[in-house]
Amino acid sequence: MTDQPIRVLLVDDDPLVRSGLRLMLEASADLLVVGDVGSGEESVPAVLAHRPDVVLMDYRMGALDGIAAMTELRRLDRPPRVVLLTTFDLDDLPVQAVRAGADGFLLKTASPDQIAQAVRAAAAGHAPMSPAAARHVLAHVRGDAADHRRAEAVQRVEVLSDREREVCVLMAGGATTASAAAALYLSESTVKTHLRSAEAKLGVGSRAELAILVDRAGMV
Repeated sequence: MTDQPIRVLLVDDDPLVRSGLRLMLEASADLLVVGDVGSGEESVPAVLAHRPDVVLMDYRMGALDGIAAMTELRRLDRPPRVVLLTTFDLDDLPVQAVRAGADGFLLKTASPDQIAQAVRAAAAGHAPMSPAAARHVLAHVRGDAADHRRAEAVQRVEVLSDREREVCVLMAGGATTASAAAALYLSESTVKTHLRSAEAKLGVGSRAELAILVDRAGMV
């Protein structure tokens, strides 16, 4: 383990915030603030000059906000780890930050110890986040996964004929072969033929799998 302190660059358009963060971080012997700048535009030159391990960057700044500045930093040959700080816990902001390459996301209301721990975590390759930000990101990931499963299900059922769709919807809804046949004015054997054909096309091996796929595709 290295004895060298973690080098930190502060980027915030409020000088009082920068001063406060400096005092807070330098109270820990393993953290060293190597510089601070007041705008996103200054962040790239400052990183090149000071080569920090971690950049603590405000989200709300002038023409180049934290996410835009972070995107610029990611283009460097040796980009630092970046933890985004904000006063606002906006629903989409943590997701935007992660997509832009943020290594962490914290509210400015975090305690001094939480901010120091976040810097250490980011320097170690982890992704520190406030609990609320983590919930937003997790919910988004889950939503993306659900959207993907839905799109995949819709694509799978496209191979069905209209009659096979009708049979699948009824059977997935709990109908028996007899009741499905009555509803569609077909014989039970014809319903079974359509059902077997549909199951073969969809690659499902049970009524439960069929019901899940039909529901996921929005057919019911």
